[in-house]
Formats: sequence, C-alpha cells, structure tokens
Amino acid sequence: MRTDSSPGTDPSLGVLPAREHLPAGVGDAPVLDVVIPVYNEERDLGPCVRRLHRHLVGTFPYRFRITIADNASTDATPDVAAALAAALPEVRNARLEQKGRGRALRTVWSASDAPVLAYMDVDLSTDLNALLPLVAPLISGHSDLAIGSRLARSSRVVRGPKREFISRAYNLILRGSLQARFSDAQCGFKAIRRDVARVLLPLVEDSGWFFDTEMLVLAERAGLRIHEVPVDWVDDPDSTVHIVKTATDDLKGVWRVGRALAVGALPLDRLARPFGDDPRDRQVPGVPRGLARQLVGFCVVGALSTLVYLLLYSGFRTFTGSQVANALALLVSAVANTAANRRLTFGVRGRDRAVRHQAQGLVVFAIGLALTSGSLAALGAASADPAHSTELAVLVAANLAATVLRFLLFRAWVFPEPPAPASLPVPGAPDASRPTYDHELRTGR
Repeated sequence: MRTDSSPGTDPSLGVLPAREHLPAGVGDAPVLDVVIPVYNEERDLGPCVRRLHRHLVGTFPYRFRITIADNASTDATPDVAAALAAALPEVRNARLEQKGRGRALRTVWSASDAPVLAYMDVDLSTDLNALLPLVAPLISGHSDLAIGSRLARSSRVVRGPKREFISRAYNLILRGSLQARFSDAQCGFKAIRRDVARVLLPLVEDSGWFFDTEMLVLAERAGLRIHEVPVDWVDDPDSTVHIVKTATDDLKGVWRVGRALAVGALPLDRLARPFGDDPRDRQVPGVPRGLARQLVGFCVVGALSTLVYLLLYSGFRTFTGSQVANALALLVSAVANTAANRRLTFGVRGRDRAVRHQAQGLVVFAIGLALTSGSLAALGAASADPAHSTELAVLVAANLAATVLRFLLFRAWVFPEPPAPASLPVPGAPDASRPTYDHELRTGR
C-alpha cells in the first residue's frame, strides 16, 4: 500500500515519492522484533514471555519475533531463555557476556532483520494494549520512533511518590538542559524503524540506562518524528533497578550529550530527513524553500547581534577612535553572527566546512565594514564633532542596509540549499563497517 501525501510522481515537478507502508505477510522475516533485555530474571522471565506471546498471537496482525537479550546473567536465566526459545517458535534467545541494557539493545537491533524494532521491560509494567498503537505509526511510515509516556495527561499510572518525583524531576532536567520536547524518557516501552536505527545507533555512545534517552535526544535534534503513546503503567515493587546509581549515570550522560551538542561534535546532519517524504523538502512554484523560517531566524540573530555590536562599540569607543571601535565591534559580532546563523537559521550542524563558512562570513563582514565605515566617513565630512547619539543612529541605518545584503549573501553563497540527499543503503544489506551478529553476541560489543 502507498500513502500518497502529494499529487503526482513526476520528479520534474519537485514532488517527492510517497512513503511506503511496510509489507504485511510477505516473506519469512517478521515485521516486529520485540526485545526483552534481562539480567538475573529466572523467576519473571517465563511468565513475562508467555504472556507477551499470547498477546501478540491474539492481537498483532503481522509476523513478529520476541528476542530475549540476556545481559550476562549469573542465575538460571539462560536456561529459562533457552527453554522458551525451544518451546515457542517466535521466541529467540541472544546471550551477551557483558551487562548493559543499551549494549543489549544495540546488539540485537543491529542484527535484526525486522523493519520495526521495539523493546519492553521484563516486568511488563506497561499495559500490552499500547503495543499496537506504539508500532502502528512506524509500520505506516508516519513516524521514525515511538515511545510510551507515563506523563501524558491521559496516561493512568500507579506508582509510589519517590519514583514519581524522580521521573518528573529527570524529565524537567532534560527539558531545561537539552531542550527535550518528548515527555517521558525513561519508560521501558519504545520502538524504532530499522532504517532509522541503522543511522542513529552508531551515534549513541551509552551502553547502560541512559541509552534510550540519548537516542531520543539525538533523534529529536536531527528532526526525526517521535510518536508518543499514553500508557497505563503499574509500578513493579520488586524492581532491581538501583535508583541512585542510575540517576547519577543519567546526569553524567546529560552533561556529556549537552556538551557535544554545544560544540557541534555530533554529525546530526546525516540524520536530517533522510527517511521518506517531508513537505519541507518540496519545491512549490513561487515559494522559496525555508525562506519564511530563515527570515525569522535571521532577524532574531540579527537583532541580538546588533545589540551586541552597539554594546561593544560603546565600550571600545571609550578608549579608541570611532573607526577602530567600529571595526573591532563589527569583527567580534560578525564571528558570533555567522556561527549563530549557521546553526540556528540555516540548520548547519557539525564541524564540516565550519572554517570555510567563517571565512565567507568575514567576506560578508568586510562588505558590512565598508558600508558602516563609509557612513562614518560621510558623517565626519558633514560634521567635525558629531554627537555620540548621531553616530549610533548613522550606524544603525548603515547596519540595516548591510543586514539585507548579508542575508542574501548568506542564503545564496555561504549557506546555499544542499543538493538532494543520496538514497540510503537498502535496509537489511550487510554493512562491512559493523561487526557481525555472532561477533557481537560473543563479545557483547
């Protein structure tokens, strides 16, 4: 089936191909692979897997697989997992020799042949009726990732005040420090399309409990679509999660990811809308691509830059002449302006061509310097001792003229529209740069 979100398919008209639904009932590969990471869960693993299996057999309309990811358990968990895999044809067992929920998910998801990958905690605290709504937007091609949310208004949650406070405080930290817009980072009920996972997972460093938070932050910053499903959730009083250690590790992860985002160390541009149709990529006659958003961003950055420029000029003017003060203030503000427009207005991230962009920005700066310096020279010729307020007024007018020219040069020369992205490798094709599944299961890496 196809979901035609725009009329026609002629590339010359600038219309992108329609998204494809994932095929149902074709071939032997499952559509959904649900991973259950476990560590020393010999008592709960059997009832959990059998309950999940019954639910999927009775309600899920596509082929599925349940993968038990054993994180180096030291009890009888491996024996229970092997028995379940032998008894239930849709169940598979994967053993890792190192602990870490993130490591388990990365290993199994990277090796899976299912186009939709999910995971849930072994305690099944989340009502399984939310599973189909979780994965349906990924199967249809509407969304790239999906998460269960215990903090949505329509969610129904039963848990103690301690866990409630920690969960809400953690999500407030994510919103305040990393500008996260998703509501619940810690709910153990998430899904991702395999084609998205192949590109996103190599950027995720954490191998423990912060893994899925980091994955969500990077996906959101790259512009991927995250679908949220309100869930019914009942706290497991026998949970073995160490709250203090987990919270400490999460805060360390927040600091690491925040620092990487601040310095542009993550190549998020490789994730910029590579998966199917996006209306923002269409060529509509008479409508320049991204012009309205870029104008707003440029004006905001320009207003702040002008304020910084005027403050710097006033400071430099106290100990030097007007021409030198103007040049110094314009140079400092121009470097900051180029960096801000690069990231915020034109959406260029990472360090690639950053030096080149700054060099081109300095050329634009030189043009602005010529306009403002010429204005000051003309003012000096007209008045031997102009008032400071008059100087500022002339500079503001000259900067307005330079701003229009700067935007045109930024848009057409410094940060031009990139060419259409090349198609991604076919999902499921072997990747020589990644270890094989057998190697990952043996080493846990």
